[in-house]
Amino acid sequence: MLTIYFAAAALSPSITSASKAVKYSVSSYGAKPDDKTDSTNAFLTAWNKACSSPSPSTVYVPAGRFYLKNVAFQGPCKTKSIMFRIDGTLVAPSDYSVIAKVGNWILFRHVNGVIVSGGTLDGQGASLWSCKAAGKSNGCQNVKVKGVKVTAAGHSPNTDGIHVQSSAGVTILNSRIGTGDDCISIGPGTTNLWIENIACGPGHGISIGSLGKQLHEAGVQNVTVKTVTFTGTQNGLRIKSWGRPSTGFARGILFQHAVMNNVQNPIVIDQNYCPGQKGCPGQASGVKVSDVTYQDVHGSSRTEVAVKFACSKSNPCTGIRLDGVKLTYENQAADSSCQNADGTASGVVQPSSCL
Repeated sequence: MLTIYFAAAALSPSITSASKAVKYSVSSYGAKPDDKTDSTNAFLTAWNKACSSPSPSTVYVPAGRFYLKNVAFQGPCKTKSIMFRIDGTLVAPSDYSVIAKVGNWILFRHVNGVIVSGGTLDGQGASLWSCKAAGKSNGCQNVKVKGVKVTAAGHSPNTDGIHVQSSAGVTILNSRIGTGDDCISIGPGTTNLWIENIACGPGHGISIGSLGKQLHEAGVQNVTVKTVTFTGTQNGLRIKSWGRPSTGFARGILFQHAVMNNVQNPIVIDQNYCPGQKGCPGQASGVKVSDVTYQDVHGSSRTEVAVKFACSKSNPCTGIRLDGVKLTYENQAADSSCQNADGTASGVVQPSSCL
């Protein structure tokens, strides 16, 4: 999994400007922009200095290519205002086995008030950036990612770009993400997530899920994804859950102003996920999907069925709204497919709604 991982995070509306912050440059602690010297310890030292400071702080990455092994930036920190400013490129190990046991390349854990700004993350087939909680902890708080470029080969497996889980208030803005898996994946326990102005491709789109792997699982709610463009991706806007019992849910989701350029599955809810067809009795997902709006979604589908709602037979999708959706297949009208889904359509909706 090539992931920037955020978990249990909530956006701070009043983070102090970088101009007033104490700056800790990774170069001051031995980081080398030569694409080969392991700079992991230098990054950790700069982070620990910023984290232990009671004042607003900046971790600064200058121009150049900095080689990093898997790294976890741990909190809680004394300050609630840390800017992680990247003017260069972070480069993951080309040998995935270096970080395979950990599963993430860059991890933020138990942090509050972090902004990640600028730069390029070259995953080289690793899992990029994550923020997560461990056990019953609160994980990250007050995280914003803006203006980043995340790259991995389109054929590289399990290479999510950014993963958000057990988080509240995370914001992801103005970024370009191309990977071999989800550009952005949204896991259980995520609330009040805002994603805006994202270019995705190659990759598997923006996915809520997989949800419902565990019987007792936190839900996902209040997610906004707007002004996004998908180019040549496997999916566009996707909600995915395991076909097995679970207390999980996904509700209060808004997908708005999305452009699809030759996307295989532009709009999809799949509640029948069960790799290997094991552990899914009756193929019935316990995850309840409700109050999901698709507004101003247009473009081209690579397959004839451009809108597919394959919902749980034991917990049908409810409150699905289509408003101003226009998707074509080979310059002709596309099709839609609905199973166990209920909702409404308004405005121009093409393909014709099956709700």
